[in-house]
Amino acid sequence: MSNQAISNPETPAEINLADRKVIYRARRGLKELDYYFDPYVREHFLQADSTEKAAFSELIDQEDPDLLDWFMNVTEPPASLTAIIARLKSLRA
Repeated sequence: MSNQAISNPETPAEINLADRKVIYRARRGLKELDYYFDPYVREHFLQADSTEKAAFSELIDQEDPDLLDWFMNVTEPPASLTAIIARLKSLRA
């Protein structure tokens, strides 16, 4: 491994196991959810604070039908998830 790879905090070798698991679980395979999740994971997740990372982890633990309803404003999400859903939506506005 080169010195450049070691000093760059965004290289895969520097991502901790918990973050790797969240990144992997964020891949849904549903276009409607990936539309929101992919840009957040690629551009914001690794720099997020621990509170935001925990909220995103809680979000991706939910079932796809519930996530679709929340992102499409069919039903209200739990209060603990409203802020992270709003954050992901704002990144796509």
